[in-house]
Amino acid sequence: MAKEQFFFLPFNLEQAREHRIQSRLKSKTDFRFMLYKTNAKSLLAISAVISWLLLLVYVLLTAESTLAGSGAPKFAFPFLRNLLTVVFIVSVFLFQRMHTETLKGIDFIGYLWNLFSKAGVAAYLSVALYLVYRVYTNYADVESTLLLHLVYQVNFGLLVLFLAKAFYIWRQLLLYHKNKFLQIAWDWFELLLGATLLLTIFNFDYTNYVFLPLLALMGFYILFLCTNMKWVAYLTFNNKSRSLVLLGAILLSCYIFIRFFHNTADRADLVIDYTDVGFLLLAMMFVGMYTLAAFLVSLFSLPTSSVFEQKSEDLLNFQRLSLSIQQGQSEAQVYDMLFESTIKASDASAGWFEIFRNSEPQVTHLLNIKEGQINSIRHLLQAYNIHNIDYINNNLGRNPGFRGLSLPWKSMAILPIKSSKHLSGVLYLLKDVEGGFDQETVNVLRTFTSQTTLTIENLRLINESLQNERYKEELKIATQVQESLIPKTFPTDSWFEISTHSVAAKEVGGDFYDFLQLSESRIAIIIGDVSGKGISAAFHMAQMKGIFHGLMQQDMAPSEFMKQANSALSRCLERTSFITSALYIIDYRMKGFMFARAGHCHTLYYNSMMDDVFYFDTDGLGLGIIRDKNYAGHIREMYYDYNPGDVMVIYTDGIVEARNSGNDEYGEDRLLYMLKQTYHLEAEDIKCAIINDLNDFTGPGNLYDDQTLLVIKFKPTQPNE
Repeated sequence: MAKEQFFFLPFNLEQAREHRIQSRLKSKTDFRFMLYKTNAKSLLAISAVISWLLLLVYVLLTAESTLAGSGAPKFAFPFLRNLLTVVFIVSVFLFQRMHTETLKGIDFIGYLWNLFSKAGVAAYLSVALYLVYRVYTNYADVESTLLLHLVYQVNFGLLVLFLAKAFYIWRQLLLYHKNKFLQIAWDWFELLLGATLLLTIFNFDYTNYVFLPLLALMGFYILFLCTNMKWVAYLTFNNKSRSLVLLGAILLSCYIFIRFFHNTADRADLVIDYTDVGFLLLAMMFVGMYTLAAFLVSLFSLPTSSVFEQKSEDLLNFQRLSLSIQQGQSEAQVYDMLFESTIKASDASAGWFEIFRNSEPQVTHLLNIKEGQINSIRHLLQAYNIHNIDYINNNLGRNPGFRGLSLPWKSMAILPIKSSKHLSGVLYLLKDVEGGFDQETVNVLRTFTSQTTLTIENLRLINESLQNERYKEELKIATQVQESLIPKTFPTDSWFEISTHSVAAKEVGGDFYDFLQLSESRIAIIIGDVSGKGISAAFHMAQMKGIFHGLMQQDMAPSEFMKQANSALSRCLERTSFITSALYIIDYRMKGFMFARAGHCHTLYYNSMMDDVFYFDTDGLGLGIIRDKNYAGHIREMYYDYNPGDVMVIYTDGIVEARNSGNDEYGEDRLLYMLKQTYHLEAEDIKCAIINDLNDFTGPGNLYDDQTLLVIKFKPTQPNE
């Protein structure tokens, strides 16, 4: 245990002034960047329109010159024609690239609808235009070459618009949950695809034996990119059905354009044949193949969508257990929800639940099993000395005792509902298949039983408090709940060290923190602050803890967790309540961490490589403030690679908003200054130094808000790793 050390630190107000100046400069830079993007999009749009019009004029003049005969002037300038074609294609693609970058979030159906409504319909406009042309020529009984070229050029413009929009919409979806390798692969694909425009500028034939192998390699490259469609897995059954319709319509758009330009390519009177542009061929190949791949993946994964819907139902059932305290439900009602939820989550064939009264089991819930079978199983378990413990057996047929009972089931799970003080009940689940309880299912079931245990304990504590003085007992219960929520110790490892400090301003506080070991090399750490105080804040903490452990069983990204948590909390938080929080996922194998904040204090960080101390300035809005789907637009996620010796300080506002007798705040700048002075120490010593300085600043007895502080220091990689 590190000894507390006392420091005398002069506080430099000049640092606060510099921080404000830097913030203003950053705001001005962001504004200039937005203005630059707006101007660039306008210039690209103008460039696209002008180049297309010049190309149209060139085509019409050349066609008219050809029709006029050999004595008429010729307007055949292949280089100019090719240059205008390339300028138009580049302008449209760059415009769509900048426009599509503004699309954010995980509304995948919105992406598909955006593509179809703003670009896919271009193919149907092309069909309509060509039909009008055919009706006119048939009615007038005359072939108008100039009108054909006009229709051809308009369809060319629609084709490029469609390809550009589809190209960058698919880019957004292809790079969903991207890694560094995939990002590099896509960047090279864009670069190589853009390089094919040089073939058009210099009038090279891309079907030449020199370029044909390179184009074939590009085709294989496209096949590789088309295997990246993680976004499809996040679609529900209904969304996949809708996506199949939209993807089918987009595939039809691709077919329409391919059919039109293929049929018109054989016409000898065409001035320009755009099927000779290798860039358009490759772009259409990518758009068509990715659309087809997405259609097939959505179609064949449709039967498995029920798995994700089951996960959502598990979360809703988990939330119902969390809400049972506030809704005034009894223990019997909680057990009803537990039995129903676990049966659905595990797809159990049979089961029963028994509660303990006066140390004797009493069966309260049954499913597809008789009392005689229950007694036989119970006696056999007692013979094996299996008494009310967590037990999983996925092959009962290999056990002579169970085989002798001639039971129709082959897998069993036993999950006790018990706290450190007493046993409340035991849940028995049976399945008629071997290996029926995989690790993921068991984790979900244990999450249900853990939340049930907490719920039952809280219900009993509340019932006890009603027999005594309400105010004192309420605070006592809330304190017990809060203490049970906050972990006493964190896991120790050779790659990091952590030290914590938490103190409540009153008997019960609104601060909380927790952790979850996601895998051998990954850990999730959450910190938060519930608005308000007292028992309601403690219950909201219990709900947040349950939501944290329930959602993170799916190992989701921090930003997605915040969106799901906001949706869950919106149903149970009072309108006047909200929760600020920050979630960090640290991966020591990748040597980095990702995080997202929901209105919580900015993370303070020391980078040992740059020898710099700074705050991560990320966006985020508190949970429960916006209670609809618009909340997704207020959460941002950040990934950061750490170095050995880096220090991360996580805290609640009770630290930086602490006041002294002169009503001056401790402030972020002083906290930053403290880390500058102590980053070389161990995590425990850094924490002690900050807390000592905070106490010196505020003076004794000036604790107005809850204070929570976590200091994480990353160690050098150990030789045995």
